[in-house]
Amino acid sequence: MSQKTWGGRFSGATDNRVEAFTESISFDRRLYRHDVRASQAHARMLADVGLLTAEEAAQIVTTLAAIAGEIERGEFPFSIKLEDIHTHVERALIERLGDVGRKLHTARSRNDQVVTDVKLWVRDEIDGYEGRLREVQGALLAAAERERDVVLPGYTHLQRAQPVLAAHYFLAYVEKFQRDRARLADCRRRVNVLPLGAAALAGTTLPIDRENVRRQLGFDAVAANSLDVSSDRDFLLEFVFDLSVIALHLSGWAEEWILWATTEFGFLDLPDAFCTGSSIMPHKKNPDVLELIRGKSARVVADLQNLLVLVKGLPLAYNRDLQEDKVALFDACDTVAPSLELAAALIRETRLRRETIAARLEDGFLDATTLMEFLVAQGMPLRAAHEAVGKLVRLCEERRCRLADLPAEAYEAVRPGLGSGVYKVLGVPNALAAFRSAGSTAPAEVDKQLGIWRDRLATESTEKREGS
Repeated sequence: MSQKTWGGRFSGATDNRVEAFTESISFDRRLYRHDVRASQAHARMLADVGLLTAEEAAQIVTTLAAIAGEIERGEFPFSIKLEDIHTHVERALIERLGDVGRKLHTARSRNDQVVTDVKLWVRDEIDGYEGRLREVQGALLAAAERERDVVLPGYTHLQRAQPVLAAHYFLAYVEKFQRDRARLADCRRRVNVLPLGAAALAGTTLPIDRENVRRQLGFDAVAANSLDVSSDRDFLLEFVFDLSVIALHLSGWAEEWILWATTEFGFLDLPDAFCTGSSIMPHKKNPDVLELIRGKSARVVADLQNLLVLVKGLPLAYNRDLQEDKVALFDACDTVAPSLELAAALIRETRLRRETIAARLEDGFLDATTLMEFLVAQGMPLRAAHEAVGKLVRLCEERRCRLADLPAEAYEAVRPGLGSGVYKVLGVPNALAAFRSAGSTAPAEVDKQLGIWRDRLATESTEKREGS
């Protein structure tokens, strides 16, 4: 018999160039565990419905486990003549079991087989990313607690805006990565629908039990429409989109820290272990890890675009174009995972330069908005208060002083009766203490959020340990 799974209809051999062009074993071999697991479940189901004997199913299950072990140990031979991982596993099974091995593919197609394998793989990856994201959140929370009393200039348009607690800054990224976790959890629900049993596109005339396989593989539901199943890659688009957003969050954070590590900012000192030097300038300490985290985000976004263009306009049902989906999928995963791991380590090891930050904290009129809101609280219309403070800032720039350095008469000219009372909101410490809205950088609000996240991450860690 032909080594191909489809050889019977063909009278001639496949051109070697076609074999090289159409193979996917060079990248889809990493699905071997999931292919074996799904095939074992399929074999057990075939026995339960009478399409295999119990002995045949046991032989298949045992032999598949042995094949997986050989692949794991690097003892299994791969050849582009066998196209993909599914054919490799089946061919090895047939070589060892003969006709018993030939029965495994009963009531299934490579179309529903491959999408089942990929869903199992993506489900495992999502579970892995849950842990990685939680590690980054833990590092950010530790930094927030460690730097709790540091006040930073907050920026918009990269111009100094208002003061924020460093803890508030770190917690902002905790929130971003929590949204990433929520997106992945939501994606997992759509991933966790069993395709196997749809066969090529129309289902099968054989008496299979898809619920049986669903239970074995831990899927939540069975896909309802066989025509939809083999071409559905929505879950991949969603998963790689989620990875792209994670990469963008990492890229924005990396950009900030690259700036903060410059002499011009001087906000932090990156650990030597996460930097490199220059081949010509002996004094240089370059933030290469951060730059590559920022740069690699482009690859992940490109992987998403690759998938979007790949599925654009494909007719129902399966088309060979979909073989290419795994290249982008694997690359996105392989790029984001180490970026998260390095980010967590870098956040844990880096310390803010407190004295440098404090030395320039009063620069840039970080208390101007607080002063404006103080005027509003005194009964001045917001637009009038905005204009008045703008004029005071201009006066300070002319005199090269701070708002807190202006004499009381300058404020009396804005609104009679302000006098010395205005000074209680001027200066960064006073401006920071004036915040009160929920979710703000008010010290009490930040302490509340620290407590919430401390309890939440601690509970999740405990549940993870107990679950394992």
